[in-house]
Amino acid sequence: MAILLALLAAALIAVDQLVKYWAIYELKPVGTMDFIHIGDFKIFDLTYLENQGAIFGVMSGKRWFLVGFTSIVVLAGIVLLIKLFKRSKFLNVAITLFIAGGIGNLIDRFRFAYVVDMFELKLFRFAIFNVADICVTVAFVMLLIYGIFIDPKNEKAKKAEKAASDSDE
Repeated sequence: MAILLALLAAALIAVDQLVKYWAIYELKPVGTMDFIHIGDFKIFDLTYLENQGAIFGVMSGKRWFLVGFTSIVVLAGIVLLIKLFKRSKFLNVAITLFIAGGIGNLIDRFRFAYVVDMFELKLFRFAIFNVADICVTVAFVMLLIYGIFIDPKNEKAKKAEKAASDSDE
């Protein structure tokens, strides 16, 4: 399982960097490309953006703070993954997505001092984002699902199993 998670992280980081490479060399010169429209109704476009901040451009210009913070979060994710590895495959995948997304954006911050974003949801005004951001967002949703629904059920089952084994003695 550890090898599969490492391969998953490597693949996601590679896809993130390849899409960003494409965005820099193909999308940047044109700025925006139509992507998904229904008639004149725009749903999704590809728009080149150099984001010097975090989500929604918050903390713009705080490159080294964001590098440090993201590095700490990635390292904490790695430690958590090692510590909780046997707990749940679902949790392992969520943490791996979080780590991969963090590393994908860290690479940009080191290389360019900004993060390359390109996916613009036009259906409603939303941030322009990238593959790494998608990984982090999906990981966050998975962690919420795990924390609210899966972990309490697992803990309850462990308590019931322990109570049953204690009563057998």
